[in-house]
Amino acid sequence: MSVLPILRWPDPRLAQPCAPVDLGDMAGLATLVGEMFETMYAAPGRGLAAPQVGHMLRLFVMDCGWKEGDMTPLACLNPEILEASATHVPGDEGCLSIPGVMAQVLRPDWVVLGWTGLDGTRQSRRLQGFEARCAQHELDHLDGMVTFHRLGAADRAALEADYLGLAQ
Repeated sequence: MSVLPILRWPDPRLAQPCAPVDLGDMAGLATLVGEMFETMYAAPGRGLAAPQVGHMLRLFVMDCGWKEGDMTPLACLNPEILEASATHVPGDEGCLSIPGVMAQVLRPDWVVLGWTGLDGTRQSRRLQGFEARCAQHELDHLDGMVTFHRLGAADRAALEADYLGLAQ
């Protein structure tokens, strides 16, 4: 296993939708997932999507509790939101592909996430709070979206200009 390089915005791959994962090579997928976890923990982050490491696949990993000592690694192949709360809440979000930027993003406060696990079985789970936010953030990456895409025009322009060193 190895730590993979993380793409940084505005790399054009981060704005491209990803292809579904072909479940025919589970051994190869397990290797990629292992490297993604190693990369995420080293970064140190709580979630990482395949396009962030240059693999244009509908795959992400997350572990929302590891920094507090509660390891809960989750690898999601071909994930999708099956249900979402009608109530949206604001929350701070950072991104390993946009280091140093924190933004307030409005998202449903709970979701039911469906995905295929590394064992090939379809699974689903209701996620709340930070877990729901993390899964939605990683799903955005699979659709070619980063945090900037979830902001209003003025907030996006200001944060993007600051991040790219364009602020006066």
